[in-house]
Amino acid sequence: MTLFFKKLRENAILPMRATPQSAGVDLCACLEDTVEIPPGGTVRIPTGLAVQPSKEDVALLIYPRSGLASKYGITLANAVGVVDSDYRGEIQVPLHNLSTIPFMVENGMRIAQLVVTPVLFADVEQVNELDETQRGSGGFGSSGMINE
Repeated sequence: MTLFFKKLRENAILPMRATPQSAGVDLCACLEDTVEIPPGGTVRIPTGLAVQPSKEDVALLIYPRSGLASKYGITLANAVGVVDSDYRGEIQVPLHNLSTIPFMVENGMRIAQLVVTPVLFADVEQVNELDETQRGSGGFGSSGMINE
């Protein structure tokens, strides 16, 4: 499987793995000037890249970088971004500042990670009944919090 990246701007940085066994490749900010994300604010950060996976039955998932989240409170506004295999526009990352101090994003900064995952294209069908299960319609918190 190969990811073909097209640079949309000259200063864009091709994604790379931090280590050979890293699940994802790091996405970097592609900026003309430093961008400030105020406390509680969200800013969409461009990468200057478009991508084409060599397979159609995959999605490219964008996750926060754990260091930015745990040290600075910087995460993704949409929790996990989804890049469909047929999308050819610029990858942009909506960063959200959960901290109480401004955060500065600089050109070339590693801001998120891109992970390839297989996709099953399910058919959608309406039915009048669903199978009964032990859980049934028990939702949020219905299975408890402590293993007993």
